[in-house]
Amino acid sequence: MQKPRALRHLLLIHELTFVLLIVLAVTAGAVGLRSWQKASQESQRINSLIQEIQQTRGDLYRQMKELFDAYFLADPQARGEYDGYTLKVNDHFRQLRALAVGEEELAAIDGLQQSYREFLGETGGILKRYQTLPDDTLKKALNTDLENGVFKRYEAVSSSAEKLLSLKQEELRQRLEAAQRTSMLWLTIPIALAALLLLFSRLFLQRAIVTPIADILRATSEISAGKLERKVPQTGTTELSTLAQAINQMATDLAHSQEALVRSEKQAAQGALVPMLAHNIRNPLASIRAVAQVADTPDISEETRESLHDIISTVDRLERWTGALLAYLHPLKPQLAETSLQHILAGAMAPLQQKARGKSISVELQPMNPPITLTTDEHLLEQMIYNLLLNAVDASPAHSSIIIECATVADRIHVLILDHGAGMPFTPNPSDLSPGPSTKRFGTGLGIPFAFKVCEALGGKVAFTHRPNGGTLVSIDLPR
Repeated sequence: MQKPRALRHLLLIHELTFVLLIVLAVTAGAVGLRSWQKASQESQRINSLIQEIQQTRGDLYRQMKELFDAYFLADPQARGEYDGYTLKVNDHFRQLRALAVGEEELAAIDGLQQSYREFLGETGGILKRYQTLPDDTLKKALNTDLENGVFKRYEAVSSSAEKLLSLKQEELRQRLEAAQRTSMLWLTIPIALAALLLLFSRLFLQRAIVTPIADILRATSEISAGKLERKVPQTGTTELSTLAQAINQMATDLAHSQEALVRSEKQAAQGALVPMLAHNIRNPLASIRAVAQVADTPDISEETRESLHDIISTVDRLERWTGALLAYLHPLKPQLAETSLQHILAGAMAPLQQKARGKSISVELQPMNPPITLTTDEHLLEQMIYNLLLNAVDASPAHSSIIIECATVADRIHVLILDHGAGMPFTPNPSDLSPGPSTKRFGTGLGIPFAFKVCEALGGKVAFTHRPNGGTLVSIDLPR
């Protein structure tokens, strides 16, 4: 079974998961922002390059116009403006070089600048000799050679550079879209984890907290109503499992206390009733016994004498029952002294010999070598063993045997009483010290509870088990 986790540990995991979600969300935002910033800067740079190339072409067209103005219109300021555009175009190339990144862009700008130098070389020569050459030669140079030669090559180089930049813009756009998809993925992960955390939190609260608390409330309600056998399921977190265990232990302790209270109330009721009954019984019994003893004279008939002896025996038996009942109801206070186990057993067996002989039952005490001595209350132990032997004699069939075995193991003494009766119809309960059921016609049911009570007072134990071939085995365990 998996050990339940403590609530504080689960809360710590919950908090750390939330921190992880925050970190992931911040990371996704930072990555997306960084990608957007880089793409935006790159886009601005490429746009600036394209604008510079277009402005360079525009200034080149204007410079070419000044060339035509100088020839066809004989504009005296055309040469100066032509040189001014030369400076502006060169400034554009410096700007392009400053904006260019990578060898491919620098090569394209070098191509543009080389084409422009060729343009300057041819147009500069035209401006120097336009006054000495025939009109047709200059016109051809301006209209055909210059336009179809240098300027056309410059246009081709310029278009190639713009195409390169357009491809870079398209690549940048694709990169930006990929960055957006990546950012969306990074943002989706915290959202998905948050949803899973919400689902886990709900399931965790339901299984580890809500359900165990509901079980505890139901169980405590039933326990408070008197159902002390009700147990709380030990589920949920460690704290709730510990609480359920404590409630179960409390219910068990209450059940034991209730049983002890019921036993105390029974014994208190018996203790209040029995002394009065014993007093009211003992006085007439004493008078009956005295009359029987006085009437027992040699001149009466044998049948009358046997009846008187039966009366005296019955009165003595009633006296012993009353004494046992009074001894059982009062708290036992053992008077410890060193004695012999064989002496105690002999004292318990002596009153039973006549009854055992009447049923042809042999009570056999196995030899003890060496003799066993112990420190105990001789009279309580003798009375307890007498009651157990009396039960064995009453339960055993005629012409059978009762065997008593004794042994020592370390500092303990074991006494076994084995009979061949029908066995016990019930299992004695050591915790029940009230009179139990009796198999005898006139039994009080005090013999076995008295044995439990004496063993408890002497620090021992007594157990009753069925023998495989019939009969009962009484096992007495005592401290030496």
